[in-house]
Amino acid sequence: MRQISVISFDADGTLLVPGFVEAIWHEAIPALYSQKNGVELAQAREIMSREYALVGPQRLEWYDVNYWLKRFALGPADGLIQGCQNRIAYYPEVQDVLISLSTEYSLVVASAGPTEMLVPAVAPIRHYFSHVFSSISDYGQLKSADFYRGICQTMKVEPASVVHVGDSWQFDFFTPKQIGINAVYLDRGGNGNDGSIASLREIFSFLA
Repeated sequence: MRQISVISFDADGTLLVPGFVEAIWHEAIPALYSQKNGVELAQAREIMSREYALVGPQRLEWYDVNYWLKRFALGPADGLIQGCQNRIAYYPEVQDVLISLSTEYSLVVASAGPTEMLVPAVAPIRHYFSHVFSSISDYGQLKSADFYRGICQTMKVEPASVVHVGDSWQFDFFTPKQIGINAVYLDRGGNGNDGSIASLREIFSFLA
């Protein structure tokens, strides 16, 4: 393996526990829908979950909070996101791992989440990262090969000098691996996938 200089992290499910994102999609947005349309909150949740599923994670709109708020005329995103910020939390090992890695590597966040959600989500740990990249807001695309090439160009490194870790086999493992990035699949369920890790602490074994 070429000398590693940059370590890239997915955000939700990798650094952040799902609470913040789930609060936005499954609590705050349905609550606004419920109020606007005069339906029970439980029914609003069912409606929004069905609408999310119809779009699906292979389309940009699935990740874009502004798309959903505009589609259902639910108002601006600022207040909604701010109201969920008390749900921002990180996996227990994140702080120690970032402290250790930041002394030797340049760290970046590479997420599909829109900037409106990503900036507050990483704000408490932002000082560990030189860059925070949003594929949707910065590149207008999902986490594609071109997105990862763009990160390498911004960081002025070759793909072989980058490690990326995340919890999506498609977007965090298969795609960056296609361009030569050293991708690590984070499987927090510990299902024993070949080459996967169950905790960010295991990244040190990969780097050794």
